[in-house]
Order: sequence, then C-alpha cells, then structure tokens
Amino acid sequence: MDKIRIAKYKLGQVVRHRVFPFRGVVFDIDPEFSNTEEWYQSIPAEVRPRKDQPFYHLFAENAETEYIAYVSEQNLLPDTSGAPIRHPQVAEVFERDDTGSFRPRNSQLN
Repeated sequence: MDKIRIAKYKLGQVVRHRVFPFRGVVFDIDPEFSNTEEWYQSIPAEVRPRKDQPFYHLFAENAETEYIAYVSEQNLLPDTSGAPIRHPQVAEVFERDDTGSFRPRNSQLN
C-alpha cells in the first residue's frame, strides 16, 4: 500500500530554500516528483533530493530577479522574515487576507 504524502507547506505560504538564497510563495504542490528526468539528472548527485516527497512550485525571488522554482520539501523552510514579496505573479494568483497571509484568488486552484 502506498504511503499517503501530506504536504508540509500550503498554497500561499512563503518559504525559503534551505541552502540557496531565495524564497518564494507556494502556488502548486506535487505529492511527489513530477518533472522531467532530464531536469532531475541535471541536479548534482550529491545534493539531488529524493523523488518520493512533495515538490513545490514557487513564485521565487532572490536579490537579483524573480522566477519560477520547483523545490523538494526537504530543501524548504518557512520564511518568517516578514519581508515583502515582489514577484509580480503573486498578485495575479493570491490576495492578502486580514492576517497578512496569501490566499488563492480563485478557489479552483489545487
């Protein structure tokens, strides 16, 4: 029987990478790796994450730019900095609630 995978982070949550200097807002979650094998193999073997864990699609940003990132759960931590998010796509998909958290604008997002 397959183990049920529960994602640690939720849609709209701000997270940061455990190793690399970027953070982002979760906009989609795969219960396990769901990208190309070519992409997976491009990660150096010594830091390649396991495939059997949730992977997160992020509206990501670092000091220089904004982009989309695909990151394993083991490489993420909650971002508690409170720093503003500048990625332009965040406002297209999310809105701030009364607590300052992000929530999807469209309830049909997974």
